[in-house]
Amino acid sequence: MEERTPHRKVRTGIVTSDKMDKTVVVRVDRTSKHPLYGKPVLKVKKYMAHDEAGECRVGDKIIIEETRPLSRHKRWRVSEIVERAPILGVAEVDE
Repeated sequence: MEERTPHRKVRTGIVTSDKMDKTVVVRVDRTSKHPLYGKPVLKVKKYMAHDEAGECRVGDKIIIEETRPLSRHKRWRVSEIVERAPILGVAEVDE
């Protein structure tokens, strides 16, 4: 993908849904300390991201970047696929 302006926000997450056309739902996890007890707490946020090529699948680890509003809920674009998820249900054949 071409280089974009450097001030855009970037997040790393896991694809949880790819059922839509050119759109994926990405789960971004982060930990923060509880304000009173100090124990780490997992915070989860979901983002809808634009996947022009439609190459992301459930379980992929991807990087998304902020962009202009593309629809009512989409404000993010898939920048790159960091790690591919294994395809389930397909047996590996060694010959």
